[in-house]
Amino acid sequence: MRRRAEQVDQTRQRIVEATVELHGSVGPAATTIAAIASRAGVTRLTVYRHFPDEAALFGACSAHWLSRQQLPDPAAWSQIDGPAPRLRAGLADLYRFFRASAGMLSHIYRDIAALPEEHQQALHERDTFFRDVLSAPFGGADDKHRQLRAAVGHAISFWTWRSLCLDQGLTDGEAVDAMTGMVLAITPTPQAEQAR
Repeated sequence: MRRRAEQVDQTRQRIVEATVELHGSVGPAATTIAAIASRAGVTRLTVYRHFPDEAALFGACSAHWLSRQQLPDPAAWSQIDGPAPRLRAGLADLYRFFRASAGMLSHIYRDIAALPEEHQQALHERDTFFRDVLSAPFGGADDKHRQLRAAVGHAISFWTWRSLCLDQGLTDGEAVDAMTGMVLAITPTPQAEQAR
């Protein structure tokens, strides 16, 4: 009985790894159950036995991939009091993660509309949380702060990093400098002077 359970676990793991490989090479939108089954060496029915729906499969795939990454650490950013130092640290951490994971993230963000709804929502909520952690030390709730939050939201976007670093050839550090400068340029006073 234990051997049977091990075989079931191994089969499930092969399916998850096949899905991760396909998401990283062709993207979620082009990943089919037939392709997953073929790559995992199982039947389509076996895939469905282990993962009855797309959300379950994507969740297992996502958890497996994330477990192998050095993720951004917003708790560490929160320990930094100054607006500009926190922003710089957060962007540097995010851009490091983006560079290390660029292949997979390009496919995930490109195909975001093909992801299960709960995973789309989770990505949106995570990005909103990152934005809020990085913009919190700037304070304020007026129209200028709304612009600042939008600028920080732009700075933390994977597509912003990709444009600056992959398309335009900036280093991660240069991209951090550029985005920090953009945010500070619209920072409401008196925080602007403190941030600089």
